[in-house]
Amino acid sequence: MRLVPEIVLTPDGWRRDTAITVTDGRIAQVGAAGAARAGDVALPGRALLPGTVNAHCHTFQSLLRGLGDDLDFAGWRDRVLYPFSERLDREGIALGAAFAFAEMLRHGVTTCVDFFYLNDGGHENAEAVIAAARAVGIRLVLARTMYDWEGAPTRYRESPTEAARRVRELIAAHRHDATVDVHVAPHSPHGASPAMIRAGWEVAATEAVPMHIHVAEGRYEGERTLREHGATPLRHLDRLGALGARTIAVHAVWLDDEEIALMGARGAALAYCPSSNMFLGDGVTRVPELLRAGVRVGLGTDGGCTNSRLSVFEEMRMASLLQRVRLLDGGALPAASVFGLGTESGAAILGLPAGQIEAGRLADFVAVDLGHASLHPATNLLANVVFAMSPQAVTDVWVHGQRVVDGARLARVSEAELLARVAALTRDWRL
Repeated sequence: MRLVPEIVLTPDGWRRDTAITVTDGRIAQVGAAGAARAGDVALPGRALLPGTVNAHCHTFQSLLRGLGDDLDFAGWRDRVLYPFSERLDREGIALGAAFAFAEMLRHGVTTCVDFFYLNDGGHENAEAVIAAARAVGIRLVLARTMYDWEGAPTRYRESPTEAARRVRELIAAHRHDATVDVHVAPHSPHGASPAMIRAGWEVAATEAVPMHIHVAEGRYEGERTLREHGATPLRHLDRLGALGARTIAVHAVWLDDEEIALMGARGAALAYCPSSNMFLGDGVTRVPELLRAGVRVGLGTDGGCTNSRLSVFEEMRMASLLQRVRLLDGGALPAASVFGLGTESGAAILGLPAGQIEAGRLADFVAVDLGHASLHPATNLLANVVFAMSPQAVTDVWVHGQRVVDGARLARVSEAELLARVAALTRDWRL
């Protein structure tokens, strides 16, 4: 297959008269278009971009959208997350995943990390999420959560030994999948005991996968971890030997200068969720300082009920604007920088060869309508994509070389049917 857009964003910048050849889910060649060929996918009036990478999400939480919009973290967790997640059987979990994946694809997300913890002591729920990802067509990283805090619902909890065994089994089951990866995810310093975090780190090391963990999301976590373990959350991870190149720290809002330097020195990565941090009133992660310290950064939306939107293009905009107002610097995190965080850098922290349109990379693309008003005037197209583009400008999406959004419509599932099922499931849900 050859894609022939009007313009394509390559690592060298925008190029015209260019064709992208795809073979077996990867980009085989990016070169001159030349004469049209049989089977070409012509994309006149459209720009082709690398697909965006959602480095942190909880897909089932899209079903909880609107239930706790004005609550702080503790209120949201105790009044919304815990009680309503208990209502979800396996079919509901799969529906929530498909609903979230569909929205992401429509918004140009081609890879999603689902930090998943409704495990019920087995693999069946996780497999339902994986099946939903395949059905809708998104690339999935299932961050299989390890959780043992006694205050959480029973279905979340396991012993460290049980969790480690089950994560290993799930990794083995999907090690050779083309569009699914399984990673390790001890929940957080407050949701996972020291033994659970150590178990997660050991699995990550022996299975050669990243370890995702919520870290320093809000002030409450720092206060609690300091009280219970005598250290701040990030230092607690480091004392456990669980801060290193495999660590993907989610949020990392409340870090001091020494901790920022420590993250860089250990080679850790960050999944930054600017809209969620604002939504819950948690604070602003110090991203420019982290980048200067050598921390690798990707962008995440977090769950649909702690953001209400599932667009990495939106997170690019929010990431930049938040840092500008925090630093009183209109040049902080320019468009090209945050675009890179939401594409190539996000893919890199997950160990995926995606996020750029060049030979050898995964064939994950987003086509946008150059005629859409939000991309005009076309003085600086990349800046318009980051700061101005409407989701309605996204017309087509490819994942692993397969067209999964076609003419702004989902290609594999019925959006109307999904929405009808979501409405039926949540009809009586109220706080």
